[in-house]
Amino acid sequence: MPKTLQESPVTTRASRMQLTEGLHWRQLDPDTHLGYRKGKRGGRWLLRYYVGSGTYRQQTIGTADDIISEGTFTYDEACRLARRKVIEARQLVAIQAAGPVPTVKTAIASYIERCNARASAIAGRPIRSGAAGRLSMYVLANSELSDTPLHQLSDGSLRNWLKSLNCKSGATRKRISNDFRAALNSAADEGRRVLPADLPVTIKHGFRYSEEDAVALTQSSSKGNQILSDKEVRWIIEAAKQTDFDGGWEGDLLRMILLLGATGARFSQVRRIRVQDVQIIASRIMIPSSAKGRKRDARYIPVPLGADVLAALQPVMRDRDKMAPLLEKWHNVQIGPGKWRKSERRAWRASYEITKPFKAIAEIAGLSGRTAYCLRHSSIVRHLRIGTPIRLVAALHDTSVEMIERHYSYWIADGLEDIAARAVVPLISFGAIDTRFE
Repeated sequence: MPKTLQESPVTTRASRMQLTEGLHWRQLDPDTHLGYRKGKRGGRWLLRYYVGSGTYRQQTIGTADDIISEGTFTYDEACRLARRKVIEARQLVAIQAAGPVPTVKTAIASYIERCNARASAIAGRPIRSGAAGRLSMYVLANSELSDTPLHQLSDGSLRNWLKSLNCKSGATRKRISNDFRAALNSAADEGRRVLPADLPVTIKHGFRYSEEDAVALTQSSSKGNQILSDKEVRWIIEAAKQTDFDGGWEGDLLRMILLLGATGARFSQVRRIRVQDVQIIASRIMIPSSAKGRKRDARYIPVPLGADVLAALQPVMRDRDKMAPLLEKWHNVQIGPGKWRKSERRAWRASYEITKPFKAIAEIAGLSGRTAYCLRHSSIVRHLRIGTPIRLVAALHDTSVEMIERHYSYWIADGLEDIAARAVVPLISFGAIDTRFE
């Protein structure tokens, strides 16, 4: 190739018609050239770019719009596509130089490893997180998607994957897609020096639900049927007492349900409460902060307790180490086919341990379909209805004001109706109504 590029007029159809058959070039930058190969019946656009050591690479971009416009490229379109291809090629070189090319599979594997480590640290023993099972089943099993390099990931492929979850319930779809999105965002952040700068935007748009799907998800995840009245919460407690007795729980199940209802805390928080966290004199309990999010410092949230709840907790506090878990249960071991015996008492470990018992509790209470989380929803709404400041409601339940306002806005308006009514003032003076309109 000559040292000085001989440029040809290729910017318009008319100028290209005057060219002789053959290859003509135009410089886009010192290392990138756009080519036009003219034939007897139109021409094609080519790209040539410098890769180092006196070497150039060349590839075809597409057909020029010499005869028809549909499915062809104008000069400006060819320039944009050429620049994008050069950027992608240089990014790929940088990615390969940095190590193995990151794919969806490697992003998922790294995320699962962190989730497992976090779950194990919370549980105090090696366990597999829930995200590991979900991502393995719904993402890694899709080899076409999981083998996709991150720099080639498109929002279209993510939307197609999202559509494949349509057969699942709204809550399940949100849980799986949230895990997948978190894994991709984490990988994009870690590889931001070499991965495409628009990868976070691709992820954002890929996981954006259509208007119809968004409505369906909102309806399926509605908390309305999970809000219990105070009377219904008492029914749950009575049913828990019966289930506890029938199942030989020795009060362990009842105390867990009682604390969930009295505090509105998450199961993961209640299971970590220690004996010393119950302050009888102050009539309160110190709830450990949630492990959700990126909290670094462990903190405790003081939550008031009634005398009835404190009385129910005192039997398991006597003569026990202050640092011992407050709530424990018997661990059973199998000694034969269908035979089990009690082995040792230890702390509750995972929320699934309460899923099946609570289903039975809800059925006995005549509240089938409710989950243990309904006690948390009901606690938040109870505070909103009596006019507790939203900031205090958020603090007591270890969440944010934004979350309260987003998910419980209806009950905020309902609870503050009396306050809003004070702003009502008479607008019409007595006897001032014109009788002509009667």
